[in-house]
Amino acid sequence: MKRYPLFLAVVLAATLSTPVLAQFTDEQLAQREAYEEFLSSAEIVESKQMEQSEGVTRPWKLRLSGNGMESAAVWKNVVGRKGGFWECWKCEIAAYQLDKYLGVNAVPPAVERRFKNEAGAIILWVDSWISGREKQAQKIAVPSPKIGKWNERTALQRAFDNLIANEDRHLGNVLITEDWRIILIDHTRAFRSTKKSMKKLEYGEDKPMKRLPRTFVEQVRALDEPTLREVVGDSLNDAEVEAVLARRVLLLEAIEEQGTYLYD
Repeated sequence: MKRYPLFLAVVLAATLSTPVLAQFTDEQLAQREAYEEFLSSAEIVESKQMEQSEGVTRPWKLRLSGNGMESAAVWKNVVGRKGGFWECWKCEIAAYQLDKYLGVNAVPPAVERRFKNEAGAIILWVDSWISGREKQAQKIAVPSPKIGKWNERTALQRAFDNLIANEDRHLGNVLITEDWRIILIDHTRAFRSTKKSMKKLEYGEDKPMKRLPRTFVEQVRALDEPTLREVVGDSLNDAEVEAVLARRVLLLEAIEEQGTYLYD
């Protein structure tokens, strides 16, 4: 089975555990600030532009080294309409920052960095077991003891994508670890600000949010305009901020209407 090298050779604590709510491990989350600094300042020792079959917008795959760490990363600077979709590299950073604030903890670290004299987003390359697409193609079933957590993580992914209007959460953008945690990648098509994106969520009643962490819902309720602007900085423009706040209302209404169970 294919592996996607992220957090590759990064120095972590010795024993990894699976946190109750988080997708990344406790140790990885504790290292998040170190990853951000690493992405911002580590030396780029290798670089290669990816083929279109590997990434529609042909981002660059980099290898970084510094501060006792070594890892692969992806750099994107796409802005504009590509293949019928609006893409923006700043949305990668906004998704990561909002993921942190909400406690989803499933989006890899992403920061702004210049490469080849251009601004863009650099994202840590994630280590996983298979993608959702490969899981489906190979008809791999979630083990019975993991089904409960898997369903909770899937519901959390839907709620997060509903809030950020991510129209590109195909199964190739869902990475799965060997212990059945979910990692969410590729957010250049998120944060739509169209009228449609402000009136209808990406996931309806046919794909419900049956169970969600209480802390996540409380953070969504607390997400007013000043808080959102503080969280995402200049990664979102005024229209995108307004759209997130409109979807916040829709999301809370959907949680109420669906009778979503909130767990601690």
